[in-house]
Amino acid sequence: MASPRIVVLDGFTLNPGDQSWAPLAALGELAVYERSTREELLARAAGAEIVLTNKAVLDSSVIEALPALRYIGVTATGTNIVDRSAARARGIVVCNVPSYGADSVAEHTLSLMLEASKATGEHIARVRAGAWSAQPDFSFTVRPIHLLAGKTLGLVGLGAIGRRVAELARAFRMSVLAARRGDRREVEGVSFESLDVLLERADIVSLHCPLTVETDKLMNRARLARMKPTAVLINTARGGLVDEAALAEALSSGRLAGAYLDVLAQEPPPPGHVLTSLPRCWITPHLAWASLEARQTLLSVSIANVRAYLSGAPVNAVD
Repeated sequence: MASPRIVVLDGFTLNPGDQSWAPLAALGELAVYERSTREELLARAAGAEIVLTNKAVLDSSVIEALPALRYIGVTATGTNIVDRSAARARGIVVCNVPSYGADSVAEHTLSLMLEASKATGEHIARVRAGAWSAQPDFSFTVRPIHLLAGKTLGLVGLGAIGRRVAELARAFRMSVLAARRGDRREVEGVSFESLDVLLERADIVSLHCPLTVETDKLMNRARLARMKPTAVLINTARGGLVDEAALAEALSSGRLAGAYLDVLAQEPPPPGHVLTSLPRCWITPHLAWASLEARQTLLSVSIANVRAYLSGAPVNAVD
């Protein structure tokens, strides 16, 4: 039996060279591409039974143009880049990697919360620029420093990442509120509220829900207006959850104290993006997921998914 052709369409962010593709190569005839444009995708995936993708979109037209395709592995948790209906109609197995980055994203969320309260990065930059040396006092601050202890955190979404953030926040002696649709089983130390009440009460609002038709621009002008003027918004989930024009307006007017974002609606952002230069907005370049440990888990589970498919017993199939 011939070895299956396996194509990785965009492997660089997962493995920029600090891991090995050898275990995947052992399963078939492997071709790994760092990145693939839409124009390159069809030629590269031609004849492949197995395709792995992170952000390269496999819509219905792409799926129909790849008659040999039998397996799509998404090297992430979200599968919105795949037309699952088109895949289902063709009998193509679609697998993902659930919950691989809960600790990684939760820790990054906490780092943004700490930055919001301590301004650590800003103080370090000022020291490097000589500001401390120019001071007459042994200590100085560029803006007020606050405690997380005693503050109220509002979590929008309480899946694996949201629950881990709640655990970490409770270790900092924060009160935790959550707005979650569907399952509302009791979670220790977390109080459930409606989204409107959460927004009105929280000192920090952190988004941890998927991007769907219902949650697109969830944080719109009206919802941002419900937040306290002293509150900050954190988004480590998906950029499309936030109406970026409305957020820029709230930050520019002082209606909202700050925003700490790891994701934007368009990534990378175009030059001159409305949020990248605002003084009340701090942005990290979609790296919350990207700890070495999380990427190691992501790669190993992605390979295990392929191995299970080839054995005839797929795991982590989304349909």
